[in-house]
Amino acid sequence: MAGRPRLALVVGEPAGIGPELCVKIAQRALPCDVTVLADPETLMDAAVRMGLPLQCKSATAECGISELAVEAFALPQPSHPGQLLPENSAQVIAALNAAGAACLKGEYQGLITGPVHKAAVNAAGIAYTGTTELLAEQAGVPVVMMLANQYVRVALATTHLPLRQVADAITEASLETTLRILWHDLKFRFKLSSPRIRVLGLNPHAGEQGVLGHEETEILMPVMNRLRREGFQLEGPLPADTAFLPATLSDTDAVLAMYHDQGLPVLKYSGFEKAVNITLGLPYPRVAVDHGTALDLAGTGLASDESLWQAIQLCCRLAEQEMHP
Repeated sequence: MAGRPRLALVVGEPAGIGPELCVKIAQRALPCDVTVLADPETLMDAAVRMGLPLQCKSATAECGISELAVEAFALPQPSHPGQLLPENSAQVIAALNAAGAACLKGEYQGLITGPVHKAAVNAAGIAYTGTTELLAEQAGVPVVMMLANQYVRVALATTHLPLRQVADAITEASLETTLRILWHDLKFRFKLSSPRIRVLGLNPHAGEQGVLGHEETEILMPVMNRLRREGFQLEGPLPADTAFLPATLSDTDAVLAMYHDQGLPVLKYSGFEKAVNITLGLPYPRVAVDHGTALDLAGTGLASDESLWQAIQLCCRLAEQEMHP
């Protein structure tokens, strides 16, 4: 439809719940045009299992209820729910690379991604630490992972690292880059005039003035003070164990956690099914589901499509804002 953004949707691991979620989404009236990058036979098999109507159309076709525009990425081996086949992983990565490249060219105005099984991709001999990292490398830009639901936005200073490596990965340079990207996208992509960011400390009690660690005084505070002088609204470093109290979040636009499991358990507890994963810093909007491949649910038709629905809605809003500022 003229004037509407067209988004790319990469299904992800074909043996997981991604294909079923796409079939469920096809039963809704979508807020924008969506092209699904996937194996059409896998989508049709999922529809038959669930007893839902589905027609796969060409990649640029306009679609109604029970129809999906599909850019075909045929799998070398037939996919079966819950049964990982590493030999199919190359097509998953090819779809991600193709979608990211098309977004960089302006052929799509945003990207939605389903869950990818890291172990299966690595078992295929493909180096892969996550879709966020893949898209950042492809675009050649630093990025920040931010997850959000209806209650809170949580950005991450480090992402998929072993805990032993986290402290070494947090430097003044990396933290400043992260805060600048977070502030920029909150202001210009999310249209918050003066973003308010709460920054968590790395150590328990935010280091307790050096008793429990020096990263707060030696790394975090110097960076935060420099940015405050530029007008950034930053609070912290804060103890993580009290930073998420509802009263303290009422005047907060985002929380910056120092590592993955410091901030995300709170977000997922507060609203897992409606949570989405946003990549900040890319030249196009990218929103992902906030759940894994759920191999145990694959084939049952029981997996909720709510996170994918929220991801489509948010990506559409962000893309529309960029098309019609």
